[in-house]
Amino acid sequence: MLVTFTTSAYADITLFGDIALAMLRMMGHSASVPGAILAADVPVALSRLTAAIDAEKVSPQPDDAEVSMAHRALPLIDLFAAAAKAESNVMWK
Repeated sequence: MLVTFTTSAYADITLFGDIALAMLRMMGHSASVPGAILAADVPVALSRLTAAIDAEKVSPQPDDAEVSMAHRALPLIDLFAAAAKAESNVMWK
């Protein structure tokens, strides 16, 4: 499964389903697809995601981890930052 995040303030971002659902949980949202975050709630979701990613950076990565969650989250963090700046909703499907 693929999950595509959209906002009018940034290009669409598509992630593998398991990664996208994990990031949604990091933001404090249910892992239901489709879904949306209203513009007023985007800054809080961004803050939660970056805090969770920062906390994960501190914990040791397994040797078999090819790409860290922090690297996978960068495009989504950029999308949420752009949406927060533009006061735009974020949707995913």
